[in-house]
Amino acid sequence: MDLNTQVSSADGLRIPSTTRLGYVHLTVANLDHQITFYTRVIGFTLHWRDGAEAALGTESEVLLRLTENPAARRVQHTTGMYHFAILFPSRKELARAIARLFVMRYPNAPTDHGVSKTTYLDDPEGNTIELYIRSLEDASFEIVDGQFSVRYADGRIGTGRDPLDVEALFQALDEGERLDLPLPEGTRIGHMHLYASGLQPSMNFYRDVLGFQEGPLFSSMRMGEVALDEQQPHVIAFNTWKGTGIPPAPVDALGLRYFTIVLPTSDDMQKVVDRVQAAGLPTEQTEAGLLVRDPSHISMILTTQMPPRRQ
Repeated sequence: MDLNTQVSSADGLRIPSTTRLGYVHLTVANLDHQITFYTRVIGFTLHWRDGAEAALGTESEVLLRLTENPAARRVQHTTGMYHFAILFPSRKELARAIARLFVMRYPNAPTDHGVSKTTYLDDPEGNTIELYIRSLEDASFEIVDGQFSVRYADGRIGTGRDPLDVEALFQALDEGERLDLPLPEGTRIGHMHLYASGLQPSMNFYRDVLGFQEGPLFSSMRMGEVALDEQQPHVIAFNTWKGTGIPPAPVDALGLRYFTIVLPTSDDMQKVVDRVQAAGLPTEQTEAGLLVRDPSHISMILTTQMPPRRQ
């Protein structure tokens, strides 16, 4: 099936809003260094390590898998991960995470998107991470004369990439608040932002095949996104900032191996699988779940379960 043209799901159903992103699996060159970064800088809990493999997350859930390949290299101008985003359960917890970075003097870029408050940083091997909360009550976005802008609740107009008022955010912290706590419960992978080979094929796949809710497609920004519902926008975003028609990353590249999508029930998953099969897309059954690739050859695992914390 040609995903350059819009398709419709046979049953007309969307995936439930209780669908979530599970864990992200990365290839890394130095597992020791990466474990140190994610535990000390971000606050992940190390659940297990076995040879070249490790799993980290909150105390109750795995949110990150790492596989070491010392020969892996960073490859530019390919499809893959722009960043993965860690969604915090409250402003206070985001404030704690950013304050921790400031105290450690770890480079990061606090940004106010209006509808979210965030900071960006890179791990030691160049994987970009976003730490954020949704703040839909603070602003809405609009298109004016073909240009994207954000209208804040107080009337200000922003670009969507405005500096974050970190001092205001830090007011959520009590005096003497500990900054070295592990990731709080309720933290999860909030969204994936991908380098794609094309916008419309990506939209068609995530909307019509997987069943996400259609989000905006900003041709002028060369970016699109899909949602779970109005309160959960920007769950998977994709851009062509590296170019249109770029190839997938080689198997020995650093970075994203796959990300996971967790469906609430086996019936919900079967409906998605039926649409994938109807679209004529190849699948592969793995221990983690059903592997599917989007039109940019970015891999994801469909499953109904989060992975166990222990092997």
